[in-house]
Amino acid sequence: MVSWNEEYDVLIAGSGGGGLTGAYTAAREGLEVILVEATDKFGGTTAYSGGGGVWFPCNPVLQRAGTDDTIEDALEYYHAVVGDRTPRELQDTYVRGGAPLIEYLEQDENLEFEMRPWPDYFGKAPKARLDGQRHIVPTPIPAVEVGDLRASMRGPLDTERLGAPLPDVLVGAQSLIGRLLKAIAKYPNADLRLNTPLVELVVEEGVVVGAIVDHHGERRAIRARKGVLLAAGGFEGNDELRLKYGVPGTARDTVSPRGNLGAAHQAGMAVGADIDLMSEAWWAPGMTHPDGRSVFALWFTGGIFVNQDGKRFVNESSAYDRLGRDVIDQMEDGSVTLPYWMIYDNKEGERPPVRATNVSMVETEKYEAAGLWHTADTLEELAEKIGVPADHLVATVARFNAMVAKGVDEDFGRGDEAYDRAFTNGESPLVAIDLGPYHAATFGISDLGTKGGLRTDTAARVLDTGGNPIKGLYAAGNTMAAPSGTVYPGGGNPIGTSMLFSHLAALDMVGRQA
Repeated sequence: MVSWNEEYDVLIAGSGGGGLTGAYTAAREGLEVILVEATDKFGGTTAYSGGGGVWFPCNPVLQRAGTDDTIEDALEYYHAVVGDRTPRELQDTYVRGGAPLIEYLEQDENLEFEMRPWPDYFGKAPKARLDGQRHIVPTPIPAVEVGDLRASMRGPLDTERLGAPLPDVLVGAQSLIGRLLKAIAKYPNADLRLNTPLVELVVEEGVVVGAIVDHHGERRAIRARKGVLLAAGGFEGNDELRLKYGVPGTARDTVSPRGNLGAAHQAGMAVGADIDLMSEAWWAPGMTHPDGRSVFALWFTGGIFVNQDGKRFVNESSAYDRLGRDVIDQMEDGSVTLPYWMIYDNKEGERPPVRATNVSMVETEKYEAAGLWHTADTLEELAEKIGVPADHLVATVARFNAMVAKGVDEDFGRGDEAYDRAFTNGESPLVAIDLGPYHAATFGISDLGTKGGLRTDTAARVLDTGGNPIKGLYAAGNTMAAPSGTVYPGGGNPIGTSMLFSHLAALDMVGRQA
């Protein structure tokens, strides 16, 4: 028997978009809820997202904008790209559930969203939305409106890694986290705590009835009369678990907070939870910075990627998860080794033609001193500096330039899908490499978090290895096995999944007998 230090209806571990949505829902529905965050800031991986968007087809924001999309079309698209890797009912719950969630959230004046068109990531799949009308983002909010809550928020990345000043206006996920914290603050039945990692779950007669947490070195037992929700992110920050489950890359190169070590996963498994997709993550190419980290980068306005043989090997403009997976596939068959290189010319100067680095570039000389960026008057000289065969690099660039002149990438289809042209106003992303001097920048593989975890049903109830719900235990976000399986259907899937299943978990707990 456990001697409880505190009692609540709901205990939530994790404070990203999902954990906070679950806490908001529970509090709004009249439950006493405590949210515990392992680190010293609220926001989780969500707080680092530049857009903070969610992929929720046919939601009220899109309806007001006049979309002609239908849930049936969205389901056909989602099913086509995800396939049968995950349960169909779980897929359907995600696609259908986003619109009601936004309707629910918009009833609160603190929670406001707007449409930001973002093309689906598989543009050739049936019923793909090429105009981006399945994606919304939180409306920006002046930081002063969040008040003292701002000091407890994680990010942005530039602030944490480069010491940049906090912006005066919260945009993207910063707005989402700020708005959720502000919305929760009005409920006296909600208690949010920092520096309080989950240690283990407490089970009585087969039911999860609470958890042990560590608060400033003191173990505390918290009873949860209605249930425990694990929404604590992935385990991408834990190299031991990455190795155990075969997740490519390293903890050094993940975008997520250092607190994402998989404690919630391990707590769930310890009480019998089934797991799935444990080798999977949300992938991206990573531009390597002087601190040694390769960080998620996108929006390339020029350049090509070449491997250790000086040969081009991928569509550089494809959606970041697809691009990352292409790199990983070729790493596994040995045709690509790390690092690989972005080759570009001097049209935009010596800095790489990357518009969204997520962590801002620092001074050029720091990259040069670290051996990450190189410049030469000729491609032959550049090849020597980066250690690739000169004849291969020269031939690769010549072939690419010939395809630019034709306007068609015959090798990798760059520009063939709507996403490829998302950053060029619909124009071709093919840009010749023909103005010296020539440059090379180091790239690696990055991730936005692991996406494997505890298997759940459509109410976010965690399932045991026999497929039965573990009473009192729920999971969402990157702590659950993602409904999207081994793919990334569209921008906003990670945050959207986390928010929706946390919301559904809280609603299920409302009707659950203590």
